[in-house]
Amino acid sequence: MARIVVTDGMSKDAVAHLQKNGHEVVEKSFTKSELKNGCLADFDAIIIRSATKLTSEVINSTGGKLRVIGRAGVGVDNIDLESASDAGIVVVNAPRASTQSVVELTIAHLLSSIRLLPQSDRSIRSGKWEKKAMVGTELSGKSLGLIGFGRIAQGVGIVAQAMGMEVHTYDPYLPPKIAKSQSTRLHKDIDTLFKTCTHISIHCNLNDDTHHLVNYERMEMMPGKSRLGILCGNHIVNCARGGIINETDLLRALDSEIISSAALDVFELEPITAENKLCLHPNFHGTPHIGAATKEAQNRVGIDIVNNVMDSLNGKKVKSIVNSHLLKK
Repeated sequence: MARIVVTDGMSKDAVAHLQKNGHEVVEKSFTKSELKNGCLADFDAIIIRSATKLTSEVINSTGGKLRVIGRAGVGVDNIDLESASDAGIVVVNAPRASTQSVVELTIAHLLSSIRLLPQSDRSIRSGKWEKKAMVGTELSGKSLGLIGFGRIAQGVGIVAQAMGMEVHTYDPYLPPKIAKSQSTRLHKDIDTLFKTCTHISIHCNLNDDTHHLVNYERMEMMPGKSRLGILCGNHIVNCARGGIINETDLLRALDSEIISSAALDVFELEPITAENKLCLHPNFHGTPHIGAATKEAQNRVGIDIVNNVMDSLNGKKVKSIVNSHLLKK
C-alpha cells in the first residue's frame, strides 16, 4: 500500500479507484512554505494539476521517500524535471485525457473572435442593439496557422478543414509525413507561417525556445487578408501555455489594430489581476485556464493518471513517463 497525496483536486471516481486498490489517499492543498519545508516527505506519490509548483527546493525537501509525481494533464512546466530525475522520482502525466476538450475550446475561441460574440454580448448587456456594427467574417476560406502539431493541434486542424480552412503548421520536431497525412502544409520556419496565415492558434510547450515566441514583429507579418481577398483581419488564440505570447506586444498589436482579435485561455501570470490591461481591450476575450475543464475530461484524466501512478509505483513501464531520458539507470 502506498500513501498518495492529491493536492489540486481530482474526480471522486479516480480517488475511489486508488482506494479500491489498497492505497491511502490524502486530499490536501499545501502552501508554498509547507511544500518547501518537507510536507511531502511522508508520501510515496503526489498527484497534481497546474496549481502546485514542484520546484527543486520542494523536491529536495521530500527526504527520498517520494517515488512518483503524477501530473493530471499534459504540461509539466510546474515540475522541475531535472531535480525529480536526480532524486530518482518518476514523473508521469495524462496527455490524452483533455485533448477533445481543448480542441473544442480552441474552436470556440476562434468562432467567438471572428463572429464578435464577446462584443455583441457586452453591447446588449449595456442596453444597445448594434446589429450593423457586429459584422464578422467566416472561418471558411481562411488560413489557420498551428504552432506545434501534436494531438490537440491535429484535432483542431481536422475541425478547421471541415469548416473550409486551409491548415498550416510550424513544428520543428514533426516528421513531414505526419503533416502530409493530415493534408497540412508544414513550414520550415515560423516567420513564413505568420506571413501566410490570418488566424494563428498556439499548441506548443513552454520552454526557453518558445518563451515569447509570438511577439510584435511576428504579429506584424500577418497578412490581414484571406487568400480569396477578403479583409478578415488577423486573429490569435492560445489555449496551450501562458508565456508563449508576449502579452505586452499583444496589447500593442491590438491597440495598433495589427491584430483584430485575441483570445487567451492561459496567461503568463495566473491568476490574472486588474493590472493585466488586455482584459480592458474591446477586441480581447479570455477564459480562466479552462481547457481541460469539462466533466468528460476530468473523469478521463483522473482515471488515466491514477493508473499511471499505480503502475509506476509497481515498477511497471508506463508510456507517459515524462522524464525517462533523465532518470539514472
